[in-house]
Amino acid sequence: MYLRTFGIGLALASPLALIAHAQTLGRSDPSFTQPSLAPGVDYVVPAESEIKGALDRIRDYFIRSTPYAIIDTQTGRPITDFAAPTKTAGVDLRPGQFNDWDYPMGVALAAMLRVTAVTGDPSYQAYALKNFDFIFDHEDYFRRQAKLFGPQTYGYGRLLDMRALDDCGAIGAALIDAWMKKPDPRYRATIDVIAEHIAHKQMRLPDGTLARARPQPVSIWADDMYMSVPFLARMGQLAKDRSWFDDAARQIIQTSARLQDPRSGLYDHAWFENTPNDPKFYWGRGCGWVMMAAAELLSAMPEDHPDRGRVLEIFQRAAQGVAAVQSGAGMWHQLLDKTDSYLETSASAMFTFAIARGVNRGWLSPVYAPVAQTGWQAIAARVRPDGRIEGICVSTTAAYDSVYYYNRPTDLGAMQGYGPVLMAGAEVIAMLRSFDIDHTLNTFHYRTKKK
Repeated sequence: MYLRTFGIGLALASPLALIAHAQTLGRSDPSFTQPSLAPGVDYVVPAESEIKGALDRIRDYFIRSTPYAIIDTQTGRPITDFAAPTKTAGVDLRPGQFNDWDYPMGVALAAMLRVTAVTGDPSYQAYALKNFDFIFDHEDYFRRQAKLFGPQTYGYGRLLDMRALDDCGAIGAALIDAWMKKPDPRYRATIDVIAEHIAHKQMRLPDGTLARARPQPVSIWADDMYMSVPFLARMGQLAKDRSWFDDAARQIIQTSARLQDPRSGLYDHAWFENTPNDPKFYWGRGCGWVMMAAAELLSAMPEDHPDRGRVLEIFQRAAQGVAAVQSGAGMWHQLLDKTDSYLETSASAMFTFAIARGVNRGWLSPVYAPVAQTGWQAIAARVRPDGRIEGICVSTTAAYDSVYYYNRPTDLGAMQGYGPVLMAGAEVIAMLRSFDIDHTLNTFHYRTKKK
């Protein structure tokens, strides 16, 4: 019988089983014993029901935690009369960001829609659409409030006054996905506003690369690949206009030229125009944002696009580098090249999603599938029974020293990891459905299913 942990399996095995195991490994010494796995490793193929169970716990956490309420932010009392805006009215964000217009919720809402697409469970899509409807049902109220009192940070200020990619890109991508399911004209109007901001108002370098004015006057962040590229790629599909794909590819190619290490394939977190020789910090989530963005672009862009080959090459190089630094526990480190930094969940989910997507779409060889499989098993162990997820690094700026990254705390309320975990689970389900899996020579061999 195959047991879930090698150490346990050997401890209970008969002498004949030990001999057979040793011969399977090419050993002749029956006293050979398999080293113990890293703590928490579950080196098996997960059942689809197990993956779905973890996703359902996360979904249920979101559903019970989302208040769908407008409150007086000074008193906490609900507001039900929307005839005349008050200055202190705001969205009830006390349980968390669940009703916020912000990039972490954008990733989560896009992921909810993806889970429904893969599993057929409509409850995930229903949650995403309900969230967007709540936002747009109250948009006019907060626009009137902003006109009277100025934009309030607790009243969809990012929606009403877009100034950065964080304000619009990731959640805009989710909004396009939602519009494809429910063509609400309010959705489309905001999609067009976001498109105008990213295409014509967002800070860029002279070569067109999207940039920020912080923490240095001209900075490029790895994060901004996901804050822009998925939206640009979806706009290419929505508008049937190749120029959006051109811009998306430009971002991946030109940002990678500045941030991707040519030797390891990993991504430095940020580039500063005024410091060409700045120290390099291969922050896990920063690299994850780029890999997910490249995967989203490759999923959408035409096969004959002239830049597709270059984007694919960049993605494959990153996947090779990421696979090489996966820990023995299945997770990835906060600083990818620093094995004494902690194992971090959001980056691990991003890599698991991107590699599984690459295998599923044929961009990566099936030999990469066990990387995603073991990544998922490690991530799933961090999903609590109540649906909260452990080990997610909190919001992180582009910094100048390792100590900062080493000591960023994790928090159960850090929303940056929830969407990626949902996306990873859905993509691993798709991967398991697409392949026959042999367990031989103590590892896993994925073979495309015969039609």
